[in-house]
Amino acid sequence: MFGYVENNKRTLQVILVIAILPFLFFGLDSYQTGSSGGVVAIVGDSKIYQQEFDNSLRQRQEQLRQALGENFDPAMMNSPEMQQAILDELIKQRLLMAQARAAGYAASDREVAQVIQSVEAFQENGSFDNERYTETLSRENLNPLTFEARLRGDLVRQQVRDTYLQSGFSSKEVVEKIIRLNEQQRSISVLSISFQAFLEKTKVENIEVDEYYEKHAQEFQIPEQVKVAYVIFSEDDLLAQVDISTEAVRAYYDGRLDEFGVSEERQAAHILIAAVTTDSQADQDAAKLKADELLQQLKQNPEKFSALAQKHSQDPGSADSGGDLGFFARGMMVQVFEDVAFSLNKDEISDVVKSDFGYHIIKLLAIKESEVLPFDEVREGIFNQLRKQEANNKFAEMADQFSNAAYEQSDVLEPAAELVGAKVQQSNWLTQGALAGGIWTEKLMNAVFSDDVIHNERNTDAIEVDVNTLVVARMSEHKPSGKRELTEVRTKIQQNLKRQQAKRLAVEEGELKLAQLNEGKNNDLKWGAIQNITRAAHGSLDTGLVRKTYRVDAGLLPQYVGAETLTGYAVVRVDSITDGVVDDVKRASYVQQLRQLSGEEILSAYLAEAENKVDIERYLLTQDNAVQP
Repeated sequence: MFGYVENNKRTLQVILVIAILPFLFFGLDSYQTGSSGGVVAIVGDSKIYQQEFDNSLRQRQEQLRQALGENFDPAMMNSPEMQQAILDELIKQRLLMAQARAAGYAASDREVAQVIQSVEAFQENGSFDNERYTETLSRENLNPLTFEARLRGDLVRQQVRDTYLQSGFSSKEVVEKIIRLNEQQRSISVLSISFQAFLEKTKVENIEVDEYYEKHAQEFQIPEQVKVAYVIFSEDDLLAQVDISTEAVRAYYDGRLDEFGVSEERQAAHILIAAVTTDSQADQDAAKLKADELLQQLKQNPEKFSALAQKHSQDPGSADSGGDLGFFARGMMVQVFEDVAFSLNKDEISDVVKSDFGYHIIKLLAIKESEVLPFDEVREGIFNQLRKQEANNKFAEMADQFSNAAYEQSDVLEPAAELVGAKVQQSNWLTQGALAGGIWTEKLMNAVFSDDVIHNERNTDAIEVDVNTLVVARMSEHKPSGKRELTEVRTKIQQNLKRQQAKRLAVEEGELKLAQLNEGKNNDLKWGAIQNITRAAHGSLDTGLVRKTYRVDAGLLPQYVGAETLTGYAVVRVDSITDGVVDDVKRASYVQQLRQLSGEEILSAYLAEAENKVDIERYLLTQDNAVQP
């Protein structure tokens, strides 16, 4: 359980991205959710607040923006399906954390430190650099305590996930059958019949072009286009204008010392004799008796604790290390275990403690007293936080002024630009119904193509295109929608019709050759080079044709299959079939993949069952994420 870091390096890299992203994009305030906004869901005794939901929504938006680039459409974030998916994920996180606490999972200081030290962003010349670590966090308005607490929680949740994912199963027979089928090789040759060879045999009359033009008028529509001048007003533009005095930073620190404190942590070891509620009474009594016997041995010789834990403890994650659980704060262990651990003196050994997992004997190894970080360590983080807050306040004050300036002087952009110290910029051609990416959200595009902007030549309203980012635009040039003249597209239509005719001829030729081959005729064809394919690796061969190739009777070779392709027709000759070789390396790889797949099903089933056992209340969200009572 607690050797997690050493055994899960790759998983930790994924967790770290999950842990860091919200901070990098949304700052410290994003995780102060105790009293911000309404409640969007209640999971048992735990509440999910509006601000936490909004932070997750913005995080997902940024992830999609990075993944999709110019194809990203912010409007997708307003869909009920996306919002419900994000809320469901937050609920799952609560359920996972509840399971983690109930099971006694924890992430030690050493484990958290190892993850942080492995992050390239915190390294200098390949080694962890504490100054770079604190500077990186400070730039994002973070202090190390907040960051590490979030990371610790993600590590603990991931331990629960991995427990389920690693508990998947797969039989030897199933694994070997899948290997043989999935890695089965088929030696084939391909006869490609391209439409290009038939182009000279085609002929398109002018009347055919005319008829196509009339019947497919939609293909030749020119969408409406505009070029616009625009002004961007963003909170980020105000940061350079904000200066925070040292006195203000110090006053913030002195007035909120609790934000910079480390709660007390304790390092404990335990001996666990497992006994769960589903065990028979006889088994539970036997476990209690064994725990009592071990306690008597420890009373006679306390120094034997580590050796007895290694020999008798039934916690596989800590037994090898003498029962050592590392340091943990309150809220990280099951309640009864935690209450005892925090009542012991250093080196004191508890009586037998009963939990849902069995009988524990606990020894307190060390105590880390609560402390407050020095001012110098958090000064820069506070400065950046106050600076961002001040910029946010200024933005809120000026947003209405910016909007009013654009509205009241709706025939020019300069007054609004001068008010916020921004420049008037010029767009490229924007096409109605097409996504331009960047600031050109669906809402802004709708405004740009409105009658008020195009026909009345007025400014758009100030439209929010991102968090604390407003845009006002007005038309510079306009191209109305229309239909291309036949003279412009005649050649293109003619070429398309010729290709269609040529492809039909290629398909007819291919189907004829396939029929002849299946009758034992036409053996003088010029086949392509022999190639070996698998279901997963089949080069440029069409997926549909691959499926046909894998349906042929292995007992009657060679076999022939064919199908229409993008360029004409292809005939495939299957010459031989070789089952995939089962070796130890492949077996281990497939076992791991199949176990993970079945483990994911087990985890999903657990979460579904947990949802049924826990009272969960979901509140309706509007498209602007306002909580509905």
